[in-house]
Amino acid sequence: MGRSEKTESADEREARRRIAQAQIRQFPDPVLRSETHPVEDFGDDLRALAARMFELADDAVGAGLAAPQIGLLRRFAVVSLDDDEGWIALANPEITASSDETEVGGEGCLSLDLLLREGHSVPVARATRITVRWQDLDGAWQERELVDLPARIIQHEVDHLDGVLTLDRAEPEARREAMRLLREGTR
Repeated sequence: MGRSEKTESADEREARRRIAQAQIRQFPDPVLRSETHPVEDFGDDLRALAARMFELADDAVGAGLAAPQIGLLRRFAVVSLDDDEGWIALANPEITASSDETEVGGEGCLSLDLLLREGHSVPVARATRITVRWQDLDGAWQERELVDLPARIIQHEVDHLDGVLTLDRAEPEARREAMRLLREGTR
């Protein structure tokens, strides 16, 4: 039986978020800057990893989670692009096309939990339209064109697989402010 948001108290939800967040690597953990390796085995272990990551990302109240964020150097991520579709597993995702049009938007990151808790998002310019290609849990290739927020979510997770954080894509002033908050929060 799934959890019902109507029957779960705010305290219970926050407790689940904290437990999930404790399992997610935080900046400046070096694994977040590491190169990932392609997924080659599409068996039960990958399905179990996907299920674990779906639950962890959902409990942490995220729109996506990449394998390096839980310490695994695999080119694998999970995303929730909209409420109707649920979670999608992406093995070996690659962005094959991007629009020239970009938009700056604030991004949160589960690996920058201190900023999330402070209500601070990092403004990042992203392509407004992308085409992404990935392998599903059976190893079959999928392709999809995405716009706006779903495109931003995929770009954010693919960055994680390339060892890139939102801090790296922010304008210098926004990066300085985020770094200041991170330094102050770790004292």
